[in-house]
Amino acid sequence: MLYKHQYQFSKRVEMIDITYQIKKDLKESNIKNGIIVVYTPHTTAGITINENADSDVVRDMINSFERAFPTSHPDYRHFEGNSHSHIKSTIFGASQTLITSEGKIILGIWQSVYLCEFDGPRNRTYYVKIIEG
Repeated sequence: MLYKHQYQFSKRVEMIDITYQIKKDLKESNIKNGIIVVYTPHTTAGITINENADSDVVRDMINSFERAFPTSHPDYRHFEGNSHSHIKSTIFGASQTLITSEGKIILGIWQSVYLCEFDGPRNRTYYVKIIEG
């Protein structure tokens, strides 16, 4: 089953927990055991899995990536001026694969799935593909 979702980011850089939506899709699919692929078709966005218990972790990640790949740098040549966003997207990746067992996503107790925006504000699409097996 394939699910398509839209999210409107209001900030330039943001990480949004989409785990609740993925769990909702899994329940709706009635698939108990299998694989879930979460994918975003954008070159300046990404999907990652990380801690959900302390919002400072997300803030620290955003700040650290900004220091490592600043918004502007004299060596950037891309005419759109968003090379930093492409680099961050490449590091995070466009997809994540999750395992389901007995109708539940296998995640660590402190883990969530995040849709990441590196060149906002923008409207973004992500897909959730659930495969039985």
